[in-house]
Amino acid sequence: MREKDFDHLYNLEEKFWWFVGMRAITDVIVDREVRGRTLRILDAGCGTGYNIRHYEQGGHSVFALDLAAEAITGVQKRGFRKVCQASITDIPYRSESFDVVFSFDVVQQVSAELAKQAIREMYRVLKPGGHLYIRVAAFEWLRSSHDQELQTVHRYTRRELRARLEDAGFEALRHTYANTFLFPVVLLRRFVKTLGIGRGSDVKPLPTALAWVDPLFRRSLSIEARVLSNGAAFPFGLSVICYARRPERSGSIRKSPIE
Repeated sequence: MREKDFDHLYNLEEKFWWFVGMRAITDVIVDREVRGRTLRILDAGCGTGYNIRHYEQGGHSVFALDLAAEAITGVQKRGFRKVCQASITDIPYRSESFDVVFSFDVVQQVSAELAKQAIREMYRVLKPGGHLYIRVAAFEWLRSSHDQELQTVHRYTRRELRARLEDAGFEALRHTYANTFLFPVVLLRRFVKTLGIGRGSDVKPLPTALAWVDPLFRRSLSIEARVLSNGAAFPFGLSVICYARRPERSGSIRKSPIE
């Protein structure tokens, strides 16, 4: 991502329809584990950090990391200090440190081998019985100039992501696509991009003339969250979500320096 993309991210994370809607979907999936408990949470690839505030409001102790200096600047601008500049492939926290690890649209930005390494690192820092919530972009055939701008290396299928987690030792509890109801709209958007119209990242403010679509799109994701809260899964969508658990019994794992 370029510096201006991080500026857009900082300004959009709180209220833009996609971020609001995807947080709602995340919340209904992790609700049983996080509600009414005080947990130690890691946001692995935190961007500019609004999700830290979101989960700290639930009374949790939230730590974060990101590789980009611009992201760290955004996190610190929000007033959070439990953040470090690091890669998801080499997480600088001790093994079995966290109850929950979140990874939002980060694993898609590294190669297949590095993705395996990142998932093993997330497994390592989770306590036995801890949970991983991971979200990535869906379907390689949906690749567009948006992916080029955000340096997306690979877009996943649901089966592929689940297999990656299970290979690392995770037990997959739920796996689903999301942002399903707007799929036709985005297909049209992708087609328009191939014609050279509206190229580049989609992580930017809507034009003033299109501001009216924000509440409509937000409502669409809100309905998806309601459906998912009942244990359903979507057969396709723009994102892939997998919610997994590190088994209670696991072998010894190397240590890292930060408490």
